[in-house]
Amino acid sequence: MSAQDPRPSAPVPPPSAEEPRARVSRRGFLAGSAAVAAGAAVPAIAAQAYAAANGPAAARPNILLIVTDDQPKHTEWAQPRTTGWLADQGVKFTHGHVTTPLCSPSRSSVFSGRFAHGHGVRNNKASHQLDQSATVQRHLQQAGYRTGLFGKYLNSWALADAPPHFEEFALLQPGYVDAQWNIDGTVQRLDGYTTTVVKNRTLKFLDKAKQDKRPWFAYVTPYASHGPRTPEPKYAGTPVPDWDGRPSVPEPDRADKPPYIKDATGTLAEGRRIRAEQLRTLRSVDDAVGAFRDKLAELGQLENTLVLYIGDNGFGWGDHGWTKKSVPYRQAHEVPFYLSWPAAGLGKGQADDRIVANIDIAPTLFEAAGIAPAAHHDGHSLLSAESRDHLLVEWWKQGKAAGGPPTWSSYVAKDKQYTEYYDLTTGPDGVVSGTGQVTFREYYDLKGDPHQLTNRLHGATPGEEQRLGIPELARQLAADRVS
Repeated sequence: MSAQDPRPSAPVPPPSAEEPRARVSRRGFLAGSAAVAAGAAVPAIAAQAYAAANGPAAARPNILLIVTDDQPKHTEWAQPRTTGWLADQGVKFTHGHVTTPLCSPSRSSVFSGRFAHGHGVRNNKASHQLDQSATVQRHLQQAGYRTGLFGKYLNSWALADAPPHFEEFALLQPGYVDAQWNIDGTVQRLDGYTTTVVKNRTLKFLDKAKQDKRPWFAYVTPYASHGPRTPEPKYAGTPVPDWDGRPSVPEPDRADKPPYIKDATGTLAEGRRIRAEQLRTLRSVDDAVGAFRDKLAELGQLENTLVLYIGDNGFGWGDHGWTKKSVPYRQAHEVPFYLSWPAAGLGKGQADDRIVANIDIAPTLFEAAGIAPAAHHDGHSLLSAESRDHLLVEWWKQGKAAGGPPTWSSYVAKDKQYTEYYDLTTGPDGVVSGTGQVTFREYYDLKGDPHQLTNRLHGATPGEEQRLGIPELARQLAADRVS
């Protein structure tokens, strides 16, 4: 058992000998060179066969999109039912990212398929900048889907305001116990643990499929594992596996890091506490996901339901002294990311090592539902063969108060990461101001230095920068930021 990636204590059935766990190559889900030449993906072929065998009503899948809050990688121990269903029997994306490691910008990217610099929600105050006419929920509802939202929506969204394009909703004012909700237009307090409320409201929505034969889209978003990370009472004292940290927890020598990281004070003890609290809250999420699977099986809809699971951003456990999100280090933007769609052949256990991100969710859902929106998307369908060699990750500082990370953007590949910090800030409306001057840079060799301990640009000469390829990385990053 890895100290960083503890496996579930509860047993999860492994794939049978007849169905070995296959590794998906960079070509994704394509079946051989003939399919590549034709541009035909296995999921499309399999889904058409499923629809032919089960009637026209089965042509479009139901969609279950689960987005957790502040969930980093290496939290699988808490979720044996989730990983047993969606990872071990579906697709696990081993290089899953968010393009902005902050709640509202990330969720807006999920809805729109766009980078934050494109959709305009650059901080948690700017939620109303999102173009609601271009969201996945709007297009699915227009295409005849029954739509529902259960849990958190967007930061700074007024609780009394209905979330657009959701036919049913249980909108949570973030909290864990006895919280305020907007239930289909009525603001009220509901007693109990909010993850359980999310679970029960979702199950009620799913159960309506017995009478309502429309395909459905359920956006399910519990508050876990966001602070204050209050566990459900039955999990409050649950022991979690020991954790001895990792080389970046805390990094002892940060002379090569930006000033806010030099000043960071997070400790291994704090990281252990945050990790334990997150794992305990995620046990309740795992109960909910297990209940969803059981309900889908009961309804006979397990095969043709497309399920996507992702964290809206990661979180630091004391890495480089940091115990938050919003930074360009891997713990903040790498997240759990799973997919299952058995009717399309994506239910047998696969690992996909492409670089994928939250901006890929909307295009995936559009392709699965047969929708061709006119709006531009920065992502691409996970059901296609497309594969990127790097990803833009970006974050903006809100306001001009001292402290915390400045605005930054980063070129992230599997083997390297290049980051620039800027003299830029945003207002509550997301509008950017400042000179744009680069104030600090970082470059990490992720193969030789996966924990990002050595900033290769610290004290580097122009010749060394040339050998590292920094000028070209800087040019590509500049192009990505305005694409």
